[in-house]
Amino acid sequence: MAGTTNDGTPRERARAQTMDEIVRIGREHLVTDGAAALSLRAVARDLGVVSSAVYRYVKNRDELLTLLLVAGYDELGDAVDAAVAAAPDDDHRAQLLALGRAVRAWALAEPATYALLFGSPVPGYAAPDERTSVPGTRVPTAMLRLAERALASGRLTLPEEPDEPSPALTAGLQGIRDQAGIDLPDAVLVRGVLVWTSLFGRVSFEVFGQFGPDAFGDPAALFELHLTALADQLGL
Repeated sequence: MAGTTNDGTPRERARAQTMDEIVRIGREHLVTDGAAALSLRAVARDLGVVSSAVYRYVKNRDELLTLLLVAGYDELGDAVDAAVAAAPDDDHRAQLLALGRAVRAWALAEPATYALLFGSPVPGYAAPDERTSVPGTRVPTAMLRLAERALASGRLTLPEEPDEPSPALTAGLQGIRDQAGIDLPDAVLVRGVLVWTSLFGRVSFEVFGQFGPDAFGDPAALFELHLTALADQLGL
């Protein structure tokens, strides 16, 4: 019945559509104004409603930032999942290369949202871990699951004499296993963290212009060299 609040009713669908519009407009404002200047009043104006009406959907600026974070993480995660799925099932190195290329392509296409996700913290805002942790770790989790599959099939090389991590680091690595639902030895997890942070550091340098105005002449070719080095580092 129209006007009820059960899932899938016209009212619920209308609310979902409005929320989608709020996120879309919010992302547009990330491009024009930046995250620190994000304003619910400005979003309400572009949505075509009075400012008080938008608060029925989003209670404050921090809530809007959280929605934008989750949407960005999920969009990036979806792009990575699709790229990995399109690579050959038995070629884990190709899957990692596809993962890295998907991260770079998405970041270059969505620099403002990428900056919200991986740039400087927004003053006065702390992302709620219970809402952002899972979507925010989709990419490294996908990479570690890829490594797990490669190890199980004998296509990931382990270091011959891995360094022993400290007790505190051992506990931290176990936390990664528990959160991601994977079973990898410490040596692979240590490498995985290095590859994960190196990939995003490399992409961030390019997105934020840290390579200089000419970006070494051919940033795409440079990225491919870096990406193959990271695949080597992981042991693929």
